Amino acid sequence: MSRITAVLGPTNTGKTHYAIERMLGHRTGVIGLPLRLLAREVYDRIVALRGPSVVALVTGEERIVPERVQYWVCTVEAMPDGLGADFLAVDEIQLCADPERGHVFTDRLLHARGQHETLFLGASTMRGAIAALVPKAQFMHRERFSELSYAGSKKLSRMPARSAIVGFSVDNLYAIAELMRRQKGGVAVVMGALSPRTRNAQVEIYQNGDVDYLVATDAIGMGLNLDVQHVAFSALSKFDGRRMRHLAPNELAQIAGRAGRYRTDGSFGVTGEAAPLDDEVVRAIEEHRFAPLKKLQWRNSDLRFGSLDRLIATLEEGTDDPWLTRAREADDLIALKALAEDGLIRARASDGPSVRLLWDVCRVPDFRGISHGEHASLLSSLYTDLHEHGRVREDWFAARVARIDNTHGDVDALSKRLAYIRTWTYVAQRNGWLADEHHWRGETRAVEDRLSDALHAALT
Repeated sequence: MSRITAVLGPTNTGKTHYAIERMLGHRTGVIGLPLRLLAREVYDRIVALRGPSVVALVTGEERIVPERVQYWVCTVEAMPDGLGADFLAVDEIQLCADPERGHVFTDRLLHARGQHETLFLGASTMRGAIAALVPKAQFMHRERFSELSYAGSKKLSRMPARSAIVGFSVDNLYAIAELMRRQKGGVAVVMGALSPRTRNAQVEIYQNGDVDYLVATDAIGMGLNLDVQHVAFSALSKFDGRRMRHLAPNELAQIAGRAGRYRTDGSFGVTGEAAPLDDEVVRAIEEHRFAPLKKLQWRNSDLRFGSLDRLIATLEEGTDDPWLTRAREADDLIALKALAEDGLIRARASDGPSVRLLWDVCRVPDFRGISHGEHASLLSSLYTDLHEHGRVREDWFAARVARIDNTHGDVDALSKRLAYIRTWTYVAQRNGWLADEHHWRGETRAVEDRLSDALHAALT
């Protein structure tokens, strides 16, 4: 019987470190993390302790799996099913409530278990939901060792050293970075969309003191270990994939909590056009008191592949559980519905294996952020090749990779190419989709590295 423990508390309380220690006390384990950058960071830490021959890294775009794996480090979406590992952990479990990805985290909460020990790590706002949905769970609370205090509004020109300026629009971030560069002489940029190589290079120039300022998205709220003393919000709302919305106090706290390390106190505030925070919000962040989460995002994961219509129906099933709400249509379901209206695709997807293949193709993420129609067109080409030939045509794939392999241009152009290569890196990582998948995994990674190096140079 697996012992299930929810380790809950504010940021900077060592929850992920605790999970790594617990995992390494078992013969085998798997840990799911919210970002590929964080997965890479944890993978590197475990490799340093146990060596590369027993540690796997599996994300959408990276797959390092030695022959005798004991420990799997994954993004939550990429956690393998049915491993039967002794230990299992899911980090940032409060993302169960996230409108875009929440249903994946909720599915792990409901169904993912280690044989002997299971840990769910995250915010205290999840306590009620976990107690209701996982009745056998025990709870452990982690206290923050340092104080977090509100410092009000500051101009960028008066920002103290070791500050992180946080924004939610890429264009806005680059503008802030350019302004900070002119005023302060140097700045590092960290975003979830960066490749691990660029991210590591940017973090390194900040951590070693080459620059004193960091410009970042909310990616820094997801456990990336950085020596930050002050967090300044340049905006208080973000686009969540469908609409602009204000960040809730607990979301602001997740990011603000990156200020201060261990017993070193930190501060947070606003800058630029962001309005000062309300007293009530400030108190909630300083005292770590937030409204509990009452609804978790859910999508049926017990899928039926007998026909296209049956698959869509099972994906759209509802739930009567008062703690769960059916997730809005995710990109994969939007793509599936679009392709289901194509007569040729529908004719090909006529039996269980071909419907399952179509669903696998629809789960290729839209890293490029293009229109649903353009993304569906790309998926249609992939599916047609896979269905007709059993493989994606190498000349077609090679032409698209070659088109992106260009290190000239400004930050915006390089960032777009990096997003585009992520799509092809993801395709190359699918088992059996390319005849020479080993070659293309190396080639797409090499293109990403070249673009990353060029972007790092452009950013600094």
